[in-house]
Amino acid sequence: MLLKSALAWMVVFEGGVSWTLLLRELPFVLIVFCLIECFAKKRKLLYYWIADLLMTSILFAVIMYYKYYGVIVTYFALAQVNQVTAVKNSVFSLMDPYFLFIYVDVVILAYFVFKKKSVPTWKEKINKPGSRKIALPLLVVSLVICLFNVVPNRASMNELVKAEQMGILNYEAYMILSSKTTEYVEPEHITQEAINKIKNVNPVAEPLLYGTAEGKNLIILQMESFQNFLVNLNIDGQEITPNFNKLVKENYYFNKFYQQVGQGNTSDAEYVVNSSLYIPSRGAATQMYADRELPSLPKLLEEHNYDTATFHTNVVEFWNRGELYESLGFNHYYDHKYFGDEDTVFFGASDNVLYRKTLDKLVEMDAAENPFYSQIISMTAHHPYTLPEDKQLITLPERFENTLVGDYIVAQNYADHALGLFIQDLKDKGIWDDSLIVMYGDHLGLPIYSLDSHERDLMNEIYGREYAYTDMINVPLVIINEGVSDGQTLSQIGGQVDVLPTIANLLGISVDSQIHFGQDIFNQTENILPQRYYLPTGSFLTSEELFLSGSGYDDGRHYSLSGDSVENGQATETEFQSALDLLQLSDSFVNSLPLKKSAVEDEK
Repeated sequence: MLLKSALAWMVVFEGGVSWTLLLRELPFVLIVFCLIECFAKKRKLLYYWIADLLMTSILFAVIMYYKYYGVIVTYFALAQVNQVTAVKNSVFSLMDPYFLFIYVDVVILAYFVFKKKSVPTWKEKINKPGSRKIALPLLVVSLVICLFNVVPNRASMNELVKAEQMGILNYEAYMILSSKTTEYVEPEHITQEAINKIKNVNPVAEPLLYGTAEGKNLIILQMESFQNFLVNLNIDGQEITPNFNKLVKENYYFNKFYQQVGQGNTSDAEYVVNSSLYIPSRGAATQMYADRELPSLPKLLEEHNYDTATFHTNVVEFWNRGELYESLGFNHYYDHKYFGDEDTVFFGASDNVLYRKTLDKLVEMDAAENPFYSQIISMTAHHPYTLPEDKQLITLPERFENTLVGDYIVAQNYADHALGLFIQDLKDKGIWDDSLIVMYGDHLGLPIYSLDSHERDLMNEIYGREYAYTDMINVPLVIINEGVSDGQTLSQIGGQVDVLPTIANLLGISVDSQIHFGQDIFNQTENILPQRYYLPTGSFLTSEELFLSGSGYDDGRHYSLSGDSVENGQATETEFQSALDLLQLSDSFVNSLPLKKSAVEDEK
C-alpha cells in the first residue's frame, strides 16, 4: 500500500514523493488492517483482499482523474460513472501501462482467496483471529495520527494542497464523512446591484455598439477543445487553422478570453454561456442545476420573438442535456436522432455532417418571419483526437508523430476545414450577412497534467516559453457582426460568463431585469473571473494575472497572463474574497430558483 501511495503521490503532487507519506498514508492503512485483525473471526484473507482492492481502486481513480482534470477525484464523481463508457478512448489514452502494476498484488491475492483446492497452511494461519493486544493499541495510535493529519487542514482552500496535507486516503474519507453544508445568501440580498458592486462594474450610459446587431439572427458556435494558441499557428510553414485565422483578422477577436467550466466540460460551457451563472461547486451543472427554472439567453430572446434551437450530434441524454435544454428554455434541440450515424467519429456524426444538416434547419428558420437563435456544438476534435485517416488532412513533422499534441493539432485542422465549408454555405444561403455570429472554445484540449515530457517540450516550442496554467484555460472568442466588425484584436479580459450580456448589448436587448454574473466586455475593461474545478477553489483571474489559491490567500501563487510566476502579484486579498463571494452568490441564486414543472411532478 505504501508503494501504491507513492505512485499516486508521484503523479499527483508537485513535490512528488516525500517521507511524510509514512505519516499521512500509512496510519489510514493500518486502521483498516487493525479493524480486520480485531473483528474478523474467519475469512480474514478475504477481508484483506477486499480492503486491498478498495484502497487500490481509490488510488488508481485518483491517478486517472488527475491526469485529465488536474484535481483530486472524490465520491461525488460517482455521478459521472455512467459517462465513462462513452469516453473510454479518452480514459485509455491517459493510462500509462505501468499504472496497471498497482493491481498486481490484488490479482495474486485473488488467486489464493478464491482457490478451493489444496489450501496452503499459511492461508489457514492468516484466517485465524488476530491478537487484539497488538491491534487495538496500534488502531488507537493510527487513528490519532489520522485525526492530527485531517483536523488542522480542513480549512485549506486548494484541494490538492488539502489532499497532500491530509494524505490521499484520509482526504477521501474526510470528503465522505464531512457534514459541511453550503451557506446560502438570503434571496433578498442577491441583486444585480450587489453583484456589480463586488465586481466594481459601473453601468455605461451610452454603451459602445449597442443595438448594432438589432433584429439579426444569432448563431453561437461552440468549438470543441479549441485553445487560443491555435490562432495564427504555423508549424514548419503549415497554417493549422486558416479559416478561423481569417475570421480573427476581419472581426472582433478577444485574445484574453477564458473557460469557466468544470466536471461537465462541454455541457458546462453551454450552461455558463446561456445563463451567465457560474458552475456548481461539485458535479456538472447539467446534473446539479437542470431541475431549476433558469434565467437564460433563450428565454430572454424568446421575449423578443426569437425562435431558439440547439444542435449536438451526441445523444441528448449524455450529460443530462435534455433536462438542461428544457431548463434553459430552448424551443427545439437536435441530437443523434436527427444527425444519425453517418460518418461517425467518437460520439456521433462528424463536424461535416453536423454543419450540413444544421444548415438545412437554419435555412428553414431563416425563412420564418421572426429571427432565430441557434447554438451549434462541434465535436469531432474531441479528446483523444485520434481521427480516421481520411480526416487527417495535414502531415506534421516527425517530432509531433504519436503524441497527444500532434493528434490534437491534426484534429483541430480538420475541424477548421469543416468550419470553412460551413461558413461558405452560410454565405451562399444569405444567412451570414443577416446574423450575429459568436465563436469560442468550450474548454481546454491539452491539460498540462496529461502531457509527458516530450509533449511539454512541443508545447514549449509552440509558445516559445513554458506552457502554463494561463495558457491551458485560454480559449479564443470571435464576434462577427457583418457591416460593423472591423478586424480588431481586443485585449480586455473576458470569460464564458460574459457572453450573454455582451450579446445582449449588440442585439440592443436589456438584461437589467435578469440576474447575470457576466458583463459586456466591449464596455467594461476591468474584470474578475472566479475559477472552479480545473483550478483550486479560490483561484481567479483579473485583468493582470491568474491567482492560484493555496491553503488560503497568503500562500497562494500569482501568475502573469503570459504564464510567468510573479513573486509580488497584483491580485489582492480583497479580490480573492470577491471571487469567493461571487461564487457563493451564484450558488445561492440558483438554489433560490423555483423547481421547473417537470421536476416538481417527479418529486410527487
